[in-house]
Amino acid sequence: MIGTSLCKWVISYFAVAIAWLLLAEALIVIGFGFPNHDIGGPDTLVVVHMVSIGWLSTVLCGALFQFVPVLVARPLYAERWTLPALALLTLGLTVLLAGFLALGGRFNGPPWLLPVGAGLLIAGFALVVANLGMTLWSARPLPGPARFVAGGLACICVTATFGGLFSLVLSGTAIGAQWPDLLVSGVPIHAIAGLGGWLTFTAMGVSYRLLAMFMLAPDGDARLGRLAWLAGIAALAVGLVGGVLALWRMTGLNLALLLAGAAALLSLAAYGRDVLSLYRTRKRRALELNTGMSLVALASLAAAAMLGATLLATGAFSSHVGALVFLVAFGWLTGLVLANLYKIVPFLTWLETYGPVMGRVPTPRVQDLVAERRALKWFVLFFAGSWAATLMLLFDTALGFRIAVAVVMLATLGLSEEFIRARRLADVAEPLRLPTGAAMPHLLVSRN
Repeated sequence: MIGTSLCKWVISYFAVAIAWLLLAEALIVIGFGFPNHDIGGPDTLVVVHMVSIGWLSTVLCGALFQFVPVLVARPLYAERWTLPALALLTLGLTVLLAGFLALGGRFNGPPWLLPVGAGLLIAGFALVVANLGMTLWSARPLPGPARFVAGGLACICVTATFGGLFSLVLSGTAIGAQWPDLLVSGVPIHAIAGLGGWLTFTAMGVSYRLLAMFMLAPDGDARLGRLAWLAGIAALAVGLVGGVLALWRMTGLNLALLLAGAAALLSLAAYGRDVLSLYRTRKRRALELNTGMSLVALASLAAAAMLGATLLATGAFSSHVGALVFLVAFGWLTGLVLANLYKIVPFLTWLETYGPVMGRVPTPRVQDLVAERRALKWFVLFFAGSWAATLMLLFDTALGFRIAVAVVMLATLGLSEEFIRARRLADVAEPLRLPTGAAMPHLLVSRN
């Protein structure tokens, strides 16, 4: 990683993403949208897209712009595309959310807001996919973790395509009227591609490299990694291609979803076993806070897999799908992202500030930019709140759910302060804080 150039706008992606996360949590706390009432209702769609696009997709795009070049040992194809992509994603999501609010009668907005917002988002994701795709293409044949990222990029294309079609249907245009049943039948495919393919499959690939790098562990078992990738690709292919064929032939999605679920469980089992071997073989014996909290996020993923299988076996999947989605989005994905940001933000800040003077003057360690004991309580609150909120959804307790999310929001605010303190070098002892030749980093933009 040392010697790799910093992407100028990565920290900006992280800041925008955290702002969307806090806004989504605040809306849930005040009672705006409740997953158990109607997961397809306009208010719930506002919160769902704030979390899935504003938070998770934006932070993942920023991380990929920095770490895909590390995965494949090639420079990013076009760093100048990263800021326009961020602007398109942010503007597109804002317009899309306005369309949902108008659809729900919150204000009298024009029907074109939804397709225009979706179009801007598709343009933003197209820039992201083209940039990362060309970077991966230049490094063929791809190493194992990069193959997960390539699969994730294919899935965001499917997700965006379905999202664009949904926007046409919901806006009532003549084109959308040709697919009156698409909203009912296509939502599972949209969710599998977005939550399972783009977000989870990509996070699996990136976490392979980050965990090994941060724990000083050797690469994982190649056979398990290959099995996790192949089973995951099979799950996505069956779920997406089989799902589209089932829609076309009007045969229903149950068989495709059942086969995809079985393959996904195999992929997650292989991935989990391989990641645990990274923990066992690490050279850094004392776990840092980020790697310890990543392990807790992995436990949430395992819990989500068991919950999904139990709901399917008991025939209660449709009535509790909101709880399952929340556990995946917060306990697994958000928990993993926050744990890794706790290392990535100070790591990038350290490279930016002390990399230019390293070897010429005394410099602090990366760990000196953070205070793990102080931050531990925020992670405890975050995971406790996420699990409690999932239970409240399973018991259909709206007030309990909002109280639990308030705890999650408090933890998010606490961790946001920790990230800001790392950027401002607030926890670095004064003699080493700014040695001769080092410059204070900007809060939201990196020097590169």
